[in-house]
Amino acid sequence: MDFVADIRLTDGPVFWAAWILGVAAAAYLAWRPPPFRPRRWLLAVGLAIVGAAALVAAVHWALIYVFSTFPEDLPDDVLFWSVPPLAALIVVLLRLPGGSWRQRSTAGVGLLLVLLLSAVQINAYFGLNRTVSDLTGTAVARIPVLEPDLVRRADAAALLPLQGWQPQEELPGEGVLRKAYIPGDASGMDTREAYVYLPPAYFAANRPALPVLLLFSGQPGGPADWLTGGALRAHLDTFAAGHGGVAPVVVVADPNGSQSANTLCMDSRIAPADTYLSKDVPRWISDTLSVDPDHRHWAVGGFSFGATCALQMGTRHPDIFSSVLAFSSEVEPALAKERQKTIDASFPGDTASFESLTPLSVMGRTRFDSSGAYFAAGERDPEFVGYMDTLADAARKAGFTVEARQVEKAGHSWDTPSKGMADGLAFLAGRWGLLQ
Repeated sequence: MDFVADIRLTDGPVFWAAWILGVAAAAYLAWRPPPFRPRRWLLAVGLAIVGAAALVAAVHWALIYVFSTFPEDLPDDVLFWSVPPLAALIVVLLRLPGGSWRQRSTAGVGLLLVLLLSAVQINAYFGLNRTVSDLTGTAVARIPVLEPDLVRRADAAALLPLQGWQPQEELPGEGVLRKAYIPGDASGMDTREAYVYLPPAYFAANRPALPVLLLFSGQPGGPADWLTGGALRAHLDTFAAGHGGVAPVVVVADPNGSQSANTLCMDSRIAPADTYLSKDVPRWISDTLSVDPDHRHWAVGGFSFGATCALQMGTRHPDIFSSVLAFSSEVEPALAKERQKTIDASFPGDTASFESLTPLSVMGRTRFDSSGAYFAAGERDPEFVGYMDTLADAARKAGFTVEARQVEKAGHSWDTPSKGMADGLAFLAGRWGLLQ
């Protein structure tokens, strides 16, 4: 079963088999069946492709501007790969009249193979489910609950300074992952379980004051996405291996409560999300885990919606989070493409209240000379590269120490934080005084 669970979906044999079978199936479906004349059949196939593309465009427009399902346009790659299965379906329907049972069955199999090809390509673009275990959730489901032995409420005075620290004994070769529920005592919010990464240095008898990194995922999505698409544990273990077992204690928390919810990371009519993230979560971290109490060594980060949320926390609560990692951040929190819909849902018609809480507004009126921000966006994601440039420029003017980079060969997908995390951690290490 481990062999099946470890099968890769974004590259390797399964990926290329889907390519070969999908292309072969598309060629078969496009081949003229009797009794169609060649020119008429070629025209029919062409119209099927055009019709499928038009349908995808129409549905996309409705999702964005009518139903407000997404606040940003879907990536071009996703729209492109949505066309082949629809075109194949139209072609199969054209082939059915007059076809034998065997021909109909073969056409049905061809349709499924084209659908598989598109599904594999869309999944590969987003980079979320890299293996079968990611897709089924089995690996994440096996993560144990944070046990009492790891709830280390040490006196802050007993923690050793991080700079120059050396362990007294051999440390574990890897960190550990655990899950825990973070209650909304102050906010009243009910959220999904959080995931916690504890680095090797956390298990030292002479443990140091470890920094904290709080992370948020994209939307729709959940905390587990950082473990699958973000490959978080591998990046943190690599960082720890290069720093004598030291890495931040990482908590991946849930700002939304469900896969489809969007709280905007604000205290608004939607939810008291800001209170949860700025009071409940930090209090739980401090009360439950043995970490550095100095918030100059606390950072917050995220991808897409999560990056927007992280920047909100870093600008509204710099006393708690002095550093920010923003991978593919929106320019401001959004429920819909039309800004007014977001304002009406969160602060009914009160534009000033909404704008006063956005990062650009806060940075326009506040100095952040002790804060730092690392921005990244995929080079194949021009809309969010533009957002990154706008936010980075505003952060510099507000006093942030800023780094901004485009991630090569990445779009608006989990490739961006996964490929960019090493540089993001290096940025934090410089601010925390950690030497390689």
